Amino acid sequence: MQGLTPVAGTPSPISGIPCAILLGAAVNNFLQPPKATFDAGQKFCSTTVLRAGIIAVGAKLSFVELTSTGMSAVPVVVSSVAAGQLYIPMASRYLSLDPKLGKLIAAGTSICGVTAITALSPAINASSKQTAIAVANVVAFGTMGMLAYPYLLHTICGSNSEQVGMILGVAIHDTSQVLGGSMTYAQVYGDEVALKVAAITKLTRNLLLAGVIPGLTYLHHQEMSGASKTSSEKEADDGTDATSATADTTTAISGLATFQKYVPSFLVAFIGMAGLRTGGDLYFLDNEVYTQGIKFVGSDISKYCLGTAMAAVGLSTSAKSLQGVGPKPFLVGGSGALVVGGTGFFVSNLVC
Repeated sequence: MQGLTPVAGTPSPISGIPCAILLGAAVNNFLQPPKATFDAGQKFCSTTVLRAGIIAVGAKLSFVELTSTGMSAVPVVVSSVAAGQLYIPMASRYLSLDPKLGKLIAAGTSICGVTAITALSPAINASSKQTAIAVANVVAFGTMGMLAYPYLLHTICGSNSEQVGMILGVAIHDTSQVLGGSMTYAQVYGDEVALKVAAITKLTRNLLLAGVIPGLTYLHHQEMSGASKTSSEKEADDGTDATSATADTTTAISGLATFQKYVPSFLVAFIGMAGLRTGGDLYFLDNEVYTQGIKFVGSDISKYCLGTAMAAVGLSTSAKSLQGVGPKPFLVGGSGALVVGGTGFFVSNLVC
């Protein structure tokens, strides 16, 4: 098919980054290596090495170069996040999912994947199982998007690099998955513009974390306050104690105060690296050493770090954690991913 034809000089239409996560998952689920041997290295690679790779990608971004693109991405990001925040809780209620699980899936799908789930979970006092199911949604549908969207969007959007980048930035969940998918696109089709637009679009999307997480926490607090008030009135009639309901409400309130520690510091470093690139472009753009250094950090280091991290993420993915869950959370997560991505596609057609 024409949409899957790579540019001249590209050895394969398949990138090593998504292959790494699939191979890691296959090793973990079929060979089942001993956890004691690999656990420490897997955690190091899926956290420290992953963050280092994301920070290195910042060397590809110049704010001077991307100012106009970033402004164009704002309506795409806002509309996509709003669509997810409206649709997913509604679908969760329709399928009778726990409201906390619905909020976690909404946050992970519409904002920034596991980071959003990690930030919201303690704020609404979600259980470990609810958190694990929400994370499984992000991993499953984000990985599917990472694998499929680079080729699908090239077929649909053709050479419109800005539109491809915007859709990749809003339709895939986690930051690492967005970068994996956009690097696949860049490697296969020789299009660095799409990679840069995807990164700045995802960064814009991540910034909404600061507003949406407190908003969802406040909504949960309001719901719990209403439930506690009803419970207290009932318990006043029968003489029972309302301590347990009040405890859950207190946890939700305290979640607002603890949100700050869940904001990922690697995003600050990512912005800092992009700032260094921006300053360097203003003063050293014609310097060959500078150019080679930027290429080494932004292309080589980021590629190997993200590839290693994706293999580690695959090694931590177990089919057993999904046993007994049922299809409803994944129907909500999958349809929500399509709503978020479809909204991004529609709005990007208007701005590109």
